[in-house]
Amino acid sequence: MYLGSFGGGITVATYDVASGALTAAGFFDRVADPSFLALGPSGRVLYAVDERPGGTVRALAIGADGALTALGPARSTGGDGPTHLAVHPGGRHLLTANYGSGSVAVHPIRPDGALGGRTDLVRHTGSGPDPERQEGPHAHQVLADPKGRFVLAVDLGTDTVYTYRLDAARGRLTPVSEARTAPGAGPRHLAFHPGARFAYVVGELDGTITVAAYDDCSGELSPRDAWPTLPDRAEPGGRNYPAGVVVSADGRFVYVSNRGHDSVARFAVTDGGAGLRLLDAVPCGGAYPRHIGLSPSGTLLFAGNQNTGTVTVFRVDRRTGRLTPSGAPFTAPVPVCVLPL
Repeated sequence: MYLGSFGGGITVATYDVASGALTAAGFFDRVADPSFLALGPSGRVLYAVDERPGGTVRALAIGADGALTALGPARSTGGDGPTHLAVHPGGRHLLTANYGSGSVAVHPIRPDGALGGRTDLVRHTGSGPDPERQEGPHAHQVLADPKGRFVLAVDLGTDTVYTYRLDAARGRLTPVSEARTAPGAGPRHLAFHPGARFAYVVGELDGTITVAAYDDCSGELSPRDAWPTLPDRAEPGGRNYPAGVVVSADGRFVYVSNRGHDSVARFAVTDGGAGLRLLDAVPCGGAYPRHIGLSPSGTLLFAGNQNTGTVTVFRVDRRTGRLTPSGAPFTAPVPVCVLPL
């Protein structure tokens, strides 16, 4: 497992596949603010953002023991505060979302996994009704759809999910469509249902998760109904900001982290992906769970608690989707991204 952070480098850890118990195994400090991480197509390269003004992305070679070493130079993202990245399914391009400047960058991935110079930068325009958080565009996530046909960028500042087509030969993005969420929703992250006909969009500012229909032939995303990420009468003790979202491999459950309420919400997926039903919200054992991740087996869920410097481990009941805390939280410096392998 790799843990990204704000100001704490990248923690390397191992985990027990049954209990999820984490053990520190190493540390890499040559990226100041590696707030998001992604695994390369070979499984031997890790990519990291450096979420700062004049942001960069880095390629890191993974050694046999999981240790990291720099692979090629850091590359400019052309914007400020890069907060998310993803490897395109074709394996030849890295996509990065610049939160601070509301833009999306493309870098080529060389045969050895190192990054080439940026080949494209698209800038969003607009704003939203929240004057503090939506004064301009803030791209918070970028990812390809499950079939790799289109690239989607989720922008919190403009209440919009943008769809692009990637020219794999030139590394350039072409606009395809725009999907508007509810005004002031502040879309942060989305995750696809395994069938790729639906996506689930977390609204950081309005505390909801929205089901959106997806046409993988046209790339068009169509938001539908929204659900609160907290149970009725829940008291978050202040404003609640949903953050991470993951979908079980069988498509039966969706999990969302709640910052403020400090919990992980469990939704049952209904109507073949078109609906959600909130089942519960389990305390995460720490404060401000910014990111969550499922183990490849789907039997463990990890929550990175930003404000308490801990990672909580849950066992996942594959039949019911229920989360059960497993052991004491693992201590790590400001864990804001969890990447179990």
